[in-house]
Amino acid sequence: MVLMPEAVHASVKDPCRSPSHPGVAHRLGKGIATALSGRTGVTSVAVYDRREDLVCGVAADVSYDSASVVKATILGALLRQAQDEGRTPTSSEASLAHAMITRSDNAAASALWESVGRTRLDRFLGRAGMKHTRLGPGRFWGLTQITAWDEIRLLQALTLPGDVLTRTSQTYALKLMRGVVPSQRWGTPAGAPSGVTTHVKNGWLKRQDLYWRVHSIGAFTDPTDTYLIVVLTRDTSSMGYGVATIEGISRAVHHVLRPRTF
Repeated sequence: MVLMPEAVHASVKDPCRSPSHPGVAHRLGKGIATALSGRTGVTSVAVYDRREDLVCGVAADVSYDSASVVKATILGALLRQAQDEGRTPTSSEASLAHAMITRSDNAAASALWESVGRTRLDRFLGRAGMKHTRLGPGRFWGLTQITAWDEIRLLQALTLPGDVLTRTSQTYALKLMRGVVPSQRWGTPAGAPSGVTTHVKNGWLKRQDLYWRVHSIGAFTDPTDTYLIVVLTRDTSSMGYGVATIEGISRAVHHVLRPRTF
């Protein structure tokens, strides 16, 4: 279906590959490296662009506490459950999913984590190829362990043709991610040109009252195709610092992949 991330063996200085468009890959790699230069903490980056036959990865197999980005996985598992049962989400499920994604409501996420259940969640991870994701213990969904590669696989399942989710389910998920409240639309949408439609889910979590985990996953559609950006960060001194790191990288990606020509 897609160029798999395992095809990339990248360094921070040369993180991108595209058999069809090596020049684009080189420019994007330089942009990502420049955005990362001098930043403290741990940062992982993964980018996929089907049109450019391009994949980028920086420390993309490093594990992180998911914080609220796991809510997009919960949504995917819910939609797959509904598919398997030959139905659409119930009114209660739809209400919880809307709150969980658009407002990042934690109570809604907990309710769906419980109702979907670990068996269906694990089954969804397997179907989506998210083989390095580990569900959080018990009710602690925010401690699910994720990698940037696996989050790209999740976004592929939510956006691209395949056998995980139907187009109807994908449209449902993307509508919610498109409707995230303005105060939570930071991160990977930074720098996206006006002709691009953004779909985002962010997460943030402070651990040990000291260091932050700040993440952003985004799918971007335009008149030509879809591209995906994942940036995960940890061990930064503030949420704002993590957001700034993510947005610097995201601006570099948008600038190269979709210049402001729409």
